[in-house]
Amino acid sequence: MSLPYTQEMLDSIKKVEAGRAERVNGPEPRRMTAEEKDALLEKFHPDYNKSSFVDIKVGPNKGQKAPKELAEMLEANSRIRDMEIDLSKPDYDVDVLVIGGGGAGSSAAIEAHEGGANVMIVTKLRIGDANTMMAEGGIQAADKDNDSPQQHYLDVMGGGHFANVPELVRKLVCDGPSAIQWLDKLGVLFDKDENGNMITTHGGGTSRKRMHAAADYSGAEIMRTLRDEVLNRGIPVIDFTAAVELIKDTDGKAAGAVLMNMETKEVLVARAKTVVIATGGAGRMHYQGFPTSNHYGATADGLVMAYRAGAELLYQDTLQYHPTGVAFPAQIYGALVTEKVRSMGAMFVNREGEVFMHPLETRDVAASGIIRETKERGMGVHTPVADGIWLDTPMIDMIHGKGTLEKRLPGMLRMYMRYDIDMREVPIVVYPTLHYQNGGIKITADGMSGVENLYVAGEAVGGVHGRNRLMGNSLLDIIVFGRNAGQQASKKCKEVELKELTLAHVGEFEKMLLEAGIETDVVSPKLLPDYRPEGVTKLNEIVL
Repeated sequence: MSLPYTQEMLDSIKKVEAGRAERVNGPEPRRMTAEEKDALLEKFHPDYNKSSFVDIKVGPNKGQKAPKELAEMLEANSRIRDMEIDLSKPDYDVDVLVIGGGGAGSSAAIEAHEGGANVMIVTKLRIGDANTMMAEGGIQAADKDNDSPQQHYLDVMGGGHFANVPELVRKLVCDGPSAIQWLDKLGVLFDKDENGNMITTHGGGTSRKRMHAAADYSGAEIMRTLRDEVLNRGIPVIDFTAAVELIKDTDGKAAGAVLMNMETKEVLVARAKTVVIATGGAGRMHYQGFPTSNHYGATADGLVMAYRAGAELLYQDTLQYHPTGVAFPAQIYGALVTEKVRSMGAMFVNREGEVFMHPLETRDVAASGIIRETKERGMGVHTPVADGIWLDTPMIDMIHGKGTLEKRLPGMLRMYMRYDIDMREVPIVVYPTLHYQNGGIKITADGMSGVENLYVAGEAVGGVHGRNRLMGNSLLDIIVFGRNAGQQASKKCKEVELKELTLAHVGEFEKMLLEAGIETDVVSPKLLPDYRPEGVTKLNEIVL
């Protein structure tokens, strides 16, 4: 095997190796005080970079801060502007329309179907093409004798800087154990001991071992199971078709969506008594130029559509930058290195072989510490791609026995081995990557937004995690609130009598833009990122 590390990196590794035995056998690094954490976050966390945020000029959140990239989408022209769309003859007519085919959308569809509703999923890529697939470390739930939902609640609130919506956190933690049971019964292959008991581990910011995992591909295993359940139930899935605007009725209630075929651009109309937005995150917006661990379609579409329809956002100005994204090699730059690597013992080490922080600080603190180590202290590891710090993965086998890393982190090991990096033998280089949309659409505990009959689940929701999410709570979030949205939507649809369909709110929003003096050529929702170089774009625009 030919290691792709530069000589400078190899020289640094010698310093890492020199202190490894002491790290394995010695005491854990000191945890930061609350005051130290606050000072670190304020100076180094990207959410505190004032130049990257602007005031929203129109809509329910007028005057509040948002990332420049998101504000541009919120204040853009509709994709259906100037289109003549006949709402009187819908192409689809269902009880519950689920927008998004990830974990939250699939959970909602399954429960809506279980409730007797005629449900349909529409997704701009394929079912399962979602951030759920990217979740590696596990799913939290307080289901052990030494744990409780109350203890989980305190961890979640503390991790979110006590900015979380209490009623949402209460539902998250109280429904957690039943969510695990539900997934187990559906067929998720969780890690279990020889007696069939779930194996649980710590995560950053957790006071108990409550992380349930399926090796290091927990999200993929959960998504596989949910996808199979959707398909086995015969729930219709309209793939490669994006929702581009919500439809309301003349009473102002959600009543469906305008859809667009991603290939042909054909416009279709879906009428529905209730709607569930489960469109996921915003990593592919690349806020502040950060790389991302997110799937290709994560462009905040749900936030844009809901906002235009009158739904309020919450904490739209806060994102999570996962501390351990791949910084080298270039082929997987920004990809996620699961927190499970650190929960099993791997530590953060700078280029001089020094440990500079506890490996299980909360994600925002850990990310800020890495940024400080590289940007201010100049102690980052230089690579041909980007600077980062070492994550000392060989410690795992030294602590737990040879073969542990291969058994517990097989996906991660395979990913690096493709590039001739054996993380059992050498450390890996990591740097924060744009990972999670902490903010989103404001909902009540029943999952409904400020627009009647419009429910929201998963990463598109704001408030569950406050201003920082703990590891493993995203997978729990999509199951708890996905199931909840499906249950509530199927129950509500039985009493809904839709009035005439209308898109008047789109025109009203356009009028607000004009009154605010906003003139733009940008259209939203974004749908997909565009990575074409400038020259390629211009070539494609040439008319022969």
